[in-house]
Amino acid sequence: MSVMDKLKQMLKGHESQADKGVDRAGDYADDKTQSKHSGQVDTAQEKMKEQYRSNPDQNRPPQP
Repeated sequence: MSVMDKLKQMLKGHESQADKGVDRAGDYADDKTQSKHSGQVDTAQEKMKEQYRSNPDQNRPPQP
């Protein structure tokens, strides 16, 4: 079992708390870099959230 599988298993049922943690970490990174890399930070936040959600596309509109 990979580390990511173990994390997903631990976070199951606690996605909202994990989302808050990812958002806070991104805000911290933006603060420390004076928002110079906010686009990259936002992308990283979304990718992290997709990794542990049970259905990663549930809140995302369909792509054409």
